[in-house]
Amino acid sequence: MPILKIARMGHPVLLREAEPVDDPTHPEIRRLIADMAETMQDASGIGLAAPQVHVPLRLFVWRGTPGVSALINPELEPVGEEVESAWEGCLSIPGLRGCVSRPKRIRFRGLDAGGNPVEGEAEGMTARVMQHETDHLDGVMYPMRMRDLALFGFTEELARAAGSAGR
Repeated sequence: MPILKIARMGHPVLLREAEPVDDPTHPEIRRLIADMAETMQDASGIGLAAPQVHVPLRLFVWRGTPGVSALINPELEPVGEEVESAWEGCLSIPGLRGCVSRPKRIRFRGLDAGGNPVEGEAEGMTARVMQHETDHLDGVMYPMRMRDLALFGFTEELARAAGSAGR
């Protein structure tokens, strides 16, 4: 399986709304999911949306328990009012991180890699990854969600600043 090229911030594919997947069982979709999973793992990522590999379709993969999972044509909605802020990175914005507020719990539905309907609730890191990847399907990148750009910077500098703050 090939490692796919990851689109970086500024590429138009990352700023448009992705199209629904018509046939999730089509061999090309199955191959895309497998290639995306391998690409994500190769890049040490925890999630990857199809637009990030130059394919404007509504699907993403993420590291779950166990292994890698896929969600096709996802629909997400917040559960409750609770929001939490956390640092996010993105394979399309290498070397940078930002603090983003998102709903703590979500309800999701869509199709799995076999084309079977799935639904459930997620919280914590899984909910954050699903929201981040669904944003990619809507042409939204995490810096667009940030309220305070003072909390956006290079990973190395943020780590250095955090280390010196603890001294």
